[in-house]
Amino acid sequence: MPADRAGINRPCGSPMMTDDHLNRIPFPVLIGDIGGTNARFAVIADEEGPAERLPNTHTADHATIDDAIAAALGDRGVRPKSAMLALAGPIAGEQVPLTNCDWVVAPRRLVARFGLDEAILINDFEAQSLCLPDLGPGDIDPIGDGTTAAEGTRVVVGPGTGLGAGALVNANGTWVPVPGEGGHVDLGPQSERDMAIWPLIERPLGRIEAETVISGGGILRLYRAVCAVDGATVRHETPEEVTEAGLTGGDAQATEALGLLATYLGRLAGDLALIFMATGGVYLAGGIPTRIAPVLKSGAFRDAFVAKPPHDGLLATIATAIIVKEDAALAGVGALARAPSRFGVTLSGRRWRG
Repeated sequence: MPADRAGINRPCGSPMMTDDHLNRIPFPVLIGDIGGTNARFAVIADEEGPAERLPNTHTADHATIDDAIAAALGDRGVRPKSAMLALAGPIAGEQVPLTNCDWVVAPRRLVARFGLDEAILINDFEAQSLCLPDLGPGDIDPIGDGTTAAEGTRVVVGPGTGLGAGALVNANGTWVPVPGEGGHVDLGPQSERDMAIWPLIERPLGRIEAETVISGGGILRLYRAVCAVDGATVRHETPEEVTEAGLTGGDAQATEALGLLATYLGRLAGDLALIFMATGGVYLAGGIPTRIAPVLKSGAFRDAFVAKPPHDGLLATIATAIIVKEDAALAGVGALARAPSRFGVTLSGRRWRG
């Protein structure tokens, strides 16, 4: 098969998958933020129009993303001409599986089923990063001290069903998102308590990656490991139960599990701040940070974030905050759809036309 300029093979006679640069997307556009548990959709009529939010969808309620989109659109009179979807996982090839969901996204099938002019796929934390320049004071909940450089690189980290991370770099006046799979980096013990707990943490993938302990499932794994070390009875069976017990203070092991998650998230966030020199700030996204905000703001997160000698002085100057803006990733997708020239987003291998 001949290869296109991105080096991706395509059948003879089929259209190119991509143009590298996005000048304009056909409106109305369906935008989406697809995670492991929830799929959020909206329709934007034109560049100036507001996003019309569609009903929330649980991924478990539909066999495919196609069915979920059909249900969300319902019997709307105006149909989208294009779709721009943010997915929890790397974008590669004609079949894109989600990391923490059984759905496999087939862009050509979406184009055909919904009569789209084109479909564009981006990483979910690429979308999260795209919302960062437009965040105002009411959209964030600061954690500790620190300042933000207006044009400084920004990092976003988000524990939820899984753990995502991304960065946004300002290159000569253009915001360039840097997607990645930072939730799957290795994480190791540091304190004596870590050394006691670490051998007892369940390891679904055979190693302890950041997502193993900094996620919904991670809350439960940490709780069970703490119970095992303390010889305590496991009384909670879901992340939600552990979180509730930890926040109310009625269970010492649950309380410690939340504190450990805050510490480990702080360590990872500090590492990413150093890697990207994130003078524009580090932002926490997703459902877990907002749910456990009192724990994150109690000191453990910030202490772990800063404790990176010889650069603890540098990290103490970098702002950290929880994103409280509703549908932040969806807003990031919308920002790209409305004004693509603001962002240096390369679409090679991520754009399909009808």
